[in-house]
Parts: sequence; structure tokens; C-alpha cells
Amino acid sequence: MQRVGAVLGWLVWWTSPKYRQQFKNNALVAGLNEMQTRPAIAAAGIMVAELPWLWTRAVGRSVLSRVQWVGVDRFEQAKQKGKGVILLSPHIGCWEMGAQALAEKFGFMHGPLVAMYRPARKPWLDDLVRQSRARDHLQTVPTSLSGIRTLVRTLKSGGYTAILPDQVPPEGQGVWAPFFGRDVYTMTLLSKLAQQTGATVLLSWCERLPNAQYCFNFEDVDLSCLSEGGLSMQDSATGMNKAIEDLIRRKPHQYLWGYARDKQPRGGGAR
Repeated sequence: MQRVGAVLGWLVWWTSPKYRQQFKNNALVAGLNEMQTRPAIAAAGIMVAELPWLWTRAVGRSVLSRVQWVGVDRFEQAKQKGKGVILLSPHIGCWEMGAQALAEKFGFMHGPLVAMYRPARKPWLDDLVRQSRARDHLQTVPTSLSGIRTLVRTLKSGGYTAILPDQVPPEGQGVWAPFFGRDVYTMTLLSKLAQQTGATVLLSWCERLPNAQYCFNFEDVDLSCLSEGGLSMQDSATGMNKAIEDLIRRKPHQYLWGYARDKQPRGGGAR
């Protein structure tokens, strides 16, 4: 399925001028050359081709035999503080596998992974996604006021969550902050959660390896910008974006370069 996905990635690249230009523009403003980002063309298709297996495999069928772990001690140490853990997981690698692997590995010991998702606009698609992600120890909550309250309760009780920090939030839930030299609409939710709960913030990503294997990484990074109450939301967002930029420059081969990070936010959502 991954090999088919690689072909799909290149097919979309050659048949969609708009996508190709978006990809190139994003890489250009990041200061990266074609050789550094070229593998990400196939990776985008692989990401799509993995979903049927991840979403439809039998309940109880483990994914852990396919996943290596780096930096687990950082996660365990953060959990021992008892104030919760926020995992920043950018659009790198396979975040769907990352969420399922996290829930399976740590669910019995630390309770469910609570992950926030944006409901699809089409009801049938939203039902499909929610049912597909309904796995043991994996709880999803919508990007609504009730979902945010659930995250706050989870973190205050020492739980953990994973959030895509480079996703464009709905209007009213972000500020404009620099990202690869452009002002993009950046979520303020992470800073608010960190300040309200005292949770530890770690950088994480699930990197795709050869032969349908993966490596889930936990990394310490200076994200005091999210928890320092004296900073403005814009300063916090700027610091977070800088940390994500640094990771993307290290892992450009699996970043989703076709994502319109600089698009306008859509209306609605919790404040």
C-alpha cells in the first residue's frame, strides 16, 4: 500500500499544477532545495495510502511491532510530574500511526490519549473518521468549547494529549505570527492549555522508515514561550513556530509541503 501511495504522490504532483506550485512555494520560503524536499512528494501519497490499513484493521490488532521509540524516558519523566503532557506533533511523518501507537503503548499505564480533531464538513465523512479512530485508549474530542474543557480536565488530572500545532485554527482561536518568514494564523490554544494546567510540552513526531516501519520520537525543546504568563499570545506563537521550523528543516523529507499553512482561517469555533 505504501508503494502504491508513492506512485499516487507523484501522480498528483504531475497532474495538479496548483498543488505543485504550493509545494514549491512552501519549500522555497523555508530556504530548502529540491533535493531536500523531493522525497516528500512520494511521502504525501504514502500518507493517504496508509489510512485504509490504519483505519480498518481489526480491533485488537497491534501496531507496536512496526514502531520503534526514541526518547521515551522524556515522556515518562514528564508524566511523573503529575501535571499532564502536551505533545506537539507537526505535519511530519504519519501522525495517524503516531496516535494509535501512543494510545496502545501507554494507555494501560497512563490512561487514554485525548486528541483533538476538527470534524469534517460532510456528515458521512465525519462519521467515518470518528468510527475509524475509535480505538482502545484513544479518545478524540472536537475543536469546540466542550472539547477544550475536556483537554483541560485531562491535563489537570495528569493525562496527556497530542495536537497538530501547525494546523490553521478557526477564526478567533489564533494570532498572526511569523512562520518561515511569512505571517500565518497560529493557534493560541497550546499556550492557554500550558498556562492553565502547568503541563510539560514536548515535541514529537512519528517518522516513516523503510519496509513499513516507523519511529516515534519524543524531544525536549525550549518551549517556555508557551507557559510564561508574562508573554503575549503573539510572542508565544512566534516561539512555538520557531521550534516547528527547526524540526521541519531537520526532517524535510516527510513534511506535508502541500499544506496551505498561510491560508485564511475559517469562521466559527470556540474562543
